[in-house]
Amino acid sequence: MLKGKYVSHTEAERQEMLNTIGVEKLEDLYQDVPIGMKETSLNLPDGQSELEVSQAISKLAEQNHVYHDVYRGAGAYRHYIPALVRQIASKEEFLTAYTPYQAEISQGVLQSIFEFQTMICELTGMDVANASVYDGATAAAEAMNMVVDRRKKVVLISDSIHPMVKETMLTYATGMGVTLRTVPTQNGVTDLTKLEEMMSKDVAGVYVEHPNFYGMLEPAERIGEIVHEVGAHYILGVKPIASMILKSAREYGADIAVGEGQSLGIPLSFGGPYLGFMATTTRRIRQLPGRIVGQTEDEAGKRAFVLTLQAREQHIRREKAQSNVCSNQAHCALTASIYMAVMGVQGLTEVARQSHAKAHYLAEQLATIPGFDLVYSGDYFNEFLMTTPIEAQSLVQQLEAHDILAGLPVGENILWCATEVNTKEAIDALVTAIKEVVA
Repeated sequence: MLKGKYVSHTEAERQEMLNTIGVEKLEDLYQDVPIGMKETSLNLPDGQSELEVSQAISKLAEQNHVYHDVYRGAGAYRHYIPALVRQIASKEEFLTAYTPYQAEISQGVLQSIFEFQTMICELTGMDVANASVYDGATAAAEAMNMVVDRRKKVVLISDSIHPMVKETMLTYATGMGVTLRTVPTQNGVTDLTKLEEMMSKDVAGVYVEHPNFYGMLEPAERIGEIVHEVGAHYILGVKPIASMILKSAREYGADIAVGEGQSLGIPLSFGGPYLGFMATTTRRIRQLPGRIVGQTEDEAGKRAFVLTLQAREQHIRREKAQSNVCSNQAHCALTASIYMAVMGVQGLTEVARQSHAKAHYLAEQLATIPGFDLVYSGDYFNEFLMTTPIEAQSLVQQLEAHDILAGLPVGENILWCATEVNTKEAIDALVTAIKEVVA
């Protein structure tokens, strides 16, 4: 517990606040945290000099394992990021923690958000996007919040969605009093027959990912038709790179499109920070959470930007707000915008094509090794689930000795991924290494 010298309030003031809250001691504020997750001591050494700290950090860094080739995705993807992206994003006028509460005097920040919104709309085919939310899982959960109402409190999710997204949606649903029901899968995609059986008048919406967690391409268009037949809302989780060679979310019939934007120029960095994007139709603009930047003209007739429709979010009373998301991943969104602008339509499309082609080449080469077979037979983008002749975790560990990060173990199988950075020579070297391991 913090010593008094680190806290500005006196012991009497702290006790008065605790009494007002209705607890006896400070530790009671953390009573819902599981005991096993509580740290009683940080075990930190005494203060050290800058040189000593630098040397200690260098020793810690030496423990990192740097892989020369990566075949793991599962929601976080390794793509080539042009040097220009980081160069521009690192400029001091962009690299700031400033939040535009007095937004109209910060035209640069607002314009960067407006450009991001525009590009997301172009990717998804939707009419309007917000300024981003914390991550893709949050975006899916917030979309669920958009569709439920007093009469309809049931949301269906496919069993093929990302497990972490599922957990986040469950957390939201618990607090909102929403019932989440899981639609079974068949051959790695949503079971359409089961979906039709589960659709009822109390279903507010359905959430599906395309491609899904297993990399499979869902029958997204048909799902949209089934959802709309009973007047429910269709929420589609999409991968932005895949959207360059697939139909847009709007073309699949989605009412709301959400996803994770990490693949748009944001490096793998121990899980974050990333950004979630949300887009929808004009009809649902007032249910869209977070910030929306609009374009207008100033008194001189010049192009200007403003935060618009603010009555939807944190500027009004909490109980009346559509959502209490009151921030956005502005710098991550800016980085994504720079990446998309630098790559252009042709460049992004080439990334998608190469990712798709190299994943299929990887699957074909792995299938030449006895015991490696595709778990599902349908179409996939750049990820696929495969069986393995030896224990999955053992294979991963043995490939680490070759400085190769294998796919993600999923039960007894492995979820493999390839992007444009995986060369044919590297894939062939992976296959050779696996043959040595399983021999």
